[in-house]
Amino acid sequence: MKVHTDIDSIKGISRPILTIGTFDGVHRGHRVIIDRLNGIAQEEQGESVLLTFHPHPRSVVSEVGAIELLTTMEERLQLLEAAGLDHVIVYPFTHEFSRISALAYVRDILVNRIDLHYAVVGYDHHFGRNREGDIHLLHELAEVYGFQVEEISAQTIEEVKVSSTKVRSALREGRLDDVKKYLGYDYMLTGTVVKGDGRGKGMGFPTANILPNDPNKLIPAQGVYAIKALIEDQVRTGMMNIGTRPTFSSGQDEVHIEAHLFDLDTDLYGKEMRIDFLARIRGEKRFSGKEELQDQLQQDKAEVLGLLKDH
Repeated sequence: MKVHTDIDSIKGISRPILTIGTFDGVHRGHRVIIDRLNGIAQEEQGESVLLTFHPHPRSVVSEVGAIELLTTMEERLQLLEAAGLDHVIVYPFTHEFSRISALAYVRDILVNRIDLHYAVVGYDHHFGRNREGDIHLLHELAEVYGFQVEEISAQTIEEVKVSSTKVRSALREGRLDDVKKYLGYDYMLTGTVVKGDGRGKGMGFPTANILPNDPNKLIPAQGVYAIKALIEDQVRTGMMNIGTRPTFSSGQDEVHIEAHLFDLDTDLYGKEMRIDFLARIRGEKRFSGKEELQDQLQQDKAEVLGLLKDH
């Protein structure tokens, strides 16, 4: 898969079969569209192209500000490549771009720069200033500029019963079974190992403190998780705590993300780690002291090891 970050330098894509959208999470609903896109590219002897945006459009045009992301751009590109796309175009989404009319967007970008041959869009796709463009305008412009359009129906999309909103809600509530059902893969978090206070090591459970690569990445509900970790091309298993560590604090502190990797006791500071969340074991609790917490951690480890046998 080729990734293009400069739309003005795109050349040589044969009969571009295009879809457009943020595709945050690349969930099962998104892959219905991507699978159809790849199928048409094969039928038309063209190349599949996905036009996406960075940063997330809602973080630019919404008064609420930054949106909690299911995937960073790096994670999204990995998932899109696994979905079998030929090309991804990452277009910078700015206030200026958000004010482009629907007509100018199709004419100047899709037709003149990408040389659109065939567009595949979801039933509720809107584009251009104030989302003024829709499937009806796209069909009209297709007649003018000589490309084809296919709309993925509401029924086709809704058959998988998934949306990014549903995924975010399930993550906030710690419902990992639903998250995996919606996504089709284990939710991931990529970050850098930073120095902690060393308290876990003193209890026999050394932890790697993770600072997410993207501050807008959605962090799952607080609690203890069974995880797999990819670090320096090696897969490790372990457990993770997300929370404020109420046993040793007021519980009002910032949220910490701490991974204890089994059978690994080396210096990981400064290294990048990708965490795959496999299951949520329990919520975060306050314990009477260090000994009670240690006993619970032993129980957590035994439960995680049991779960890992099935993964």
